[in-house]
Amino acid sequence: MQDTLLMLLQLLERAALLLMCLFVLIRVPRFRTFFQNGDKTWKELTIASLIFSGFALFGTYSGINVEGSLVNVRIIAIMSGGILFGPWVGLVTGVISGIHRFLIDIGGVTSVPCLITSITAGIVSGYIYKLKSAEQRWKAGILAGMACEALTMILILVMAEPSSLGIEIVSRIAFPMILSQVSVGLIVLLVQSVEGEKEVVAAKQAKLSLDIANKTLPYFRSINQESLHTICRIIKDDIGADAVAITDKKLILAYVGVGEEHYLERHEIISEETKKTISSGQITIRNNDTAHTNPFIKSLMIIPLQEKGEVTGTLKIYYAKAHKITDSLQALAIGLSQMISTLMEVSRVEGMKEMANKAELKALQTKINPHFLFNALNAIASSIRINPDKARELIVNLSGYMRYNLELTDKMIDIHAELQQVQQYVEIEKARFGQRLNVVYDIDEVHVRIPSLIIQPLVENAINHGILKTKGPGTVTIAVKEHEGRVRITIADTGVGIPEEIIEKVQEGNMPEHHIGLYNVHQRVQLIYGEGLHIRRLAQGTEIFFDVKKEKQA
Repeated sequence: MQDTLLMLLQLLERAALLLMCLFVLIRVPRFRTFFQNGDKTWKELTIASLIFSGFALFGTYSGINVEGSLVNVRIIAIMSGGILFGPWVGLVTGVISGIHRFLIDIGGVTSVPCLITSITAGIVSGYIYKLKSAEQRWKAGILAGMACEALTMILILVMAEPSSLGIEIVSRIAFPMILSQVSVGLIVLLVQSVEGEKEVVAAKQAKLSLDIANKTLPYFRSINQESLHTICRIIKDDIGADAVAITDKKLILAYVGVGEEHYLERHEIISEETKKTISSGQITIRNNDTAHTNPFIKSLMIIPLQEKGEVTGTLKIYYAKAHKITDSLQALAIGLSQMISTLMEVSRVEGMKEMANKAELKALQTKINPHFLFNALNAIASSIRINPDKARELIVNLSGYMRYNLELTDKMIDIHAELQQVQQYVEIEKARFGQRLNVVYDIDEVHVRIPSLIIQPLVENAINHGILKTKGPGTVTIAVKEHEGRVRITIADTGVGIPEEIIEKVQEGNMPEHHIGLYNVHQRVQLIYGEGLHIRRLAQGTEIFFDVKKEKQA
């Protein structure tokens, strides 16, 4: 009896060593993440198979020799691997350790029974993983381990020659081998406790997300380069990243952290990972990136920012060390990206309301602009005697133009109503300038709704700052064309051409007060559609366009 108890203590001692090894592994951050991950990849399953096969081989080599048999903890390792990681790990561990046990003692009295029960244990552990809930697996593991060891004892009794040897071996090792299987339950509970910590981590992440939201909320009220820079700094400090960046679809809007000196001004996106994330809408993760443009960056995560189902930019998180992107960090970053997307959308809505008020004020100023009204009345007066029909036509155009302005609201209107108002404005201007002004319309039959007073200011800008700045005649082209599933609205002129510094000021938001019309339209388009005006100087003149999403027809 004393020998039996000593043997049991020795087996428990070896099982405790397995427990200690697992405990150390799950304290290492990289392995901790490995144990916490839900769905395992084939690479992760292979690693798990190697770990538990190693434990099983250690169990065999550390076994206690009793009459040619080895009293060991091999079945404990096989059962634990299969229950924790599934049938693949259980079967591979069982086959490897079973064949190894057979080969090191070919012809031994227990070699074949151990081979059979090792493979059986791998299969049974896989079934427990599939059929039992996480809360029941540790109990099922203990019972299944005991059953497998009992099967080993039966096979030894059946196969041993002489049978008296089998009886002698079983009588000495059966009790400690079967009872030691309680260690299966302890190992399973240990690893499951690490998985259970995910809930605690999730709660901490939720609190951290709320803290970041509270800190950054004031800076979303007015989105600009400075506010985005502050938002990136708050995120970087709170999540312990080495660098954080926010981009739109073309530019890096703000960058804080390692390499920050290279991003003091807005830069065009050059990272292929970022372009891929924007085009696919999928998260990009690099946990050991040696080819990054910044040599100090080893881990990165790029999460798309979306508004109304469309990617509008990205949140980028960088670390100087490899393998820093864990599942918990990924979940936190996704939550942050959703928060940023929502807050940016809310900010755009607030901005639209403010810009609508400014647009309405600008429209009111246009309505009562004495110069425009005076010039229009002069054109009508000069036409009354020479061409009464033309005068009547101008009066109709002026009244239509004024009525449109009086009925102005901040609601979206049909593009044809806007174009009609533009045409009325153009006819009045053509009456003033005669042959100096030629206007070409290239309009497709499209069905879209746009903000009011968004085309007329661009046409006015083309006439006053383009055509009239030249000595000879000029042409303004107004085009509305279907383009790649959208509607592109283009205003082009053959005037003097817009200065490059004005284009830069519009993009940067630094327009002087006397050029507020073009900037106003750019801001409204950007707030509503996510992208502002596209402005470029031509060989002769200027081209301005923006895209509008097509409406589905019933």
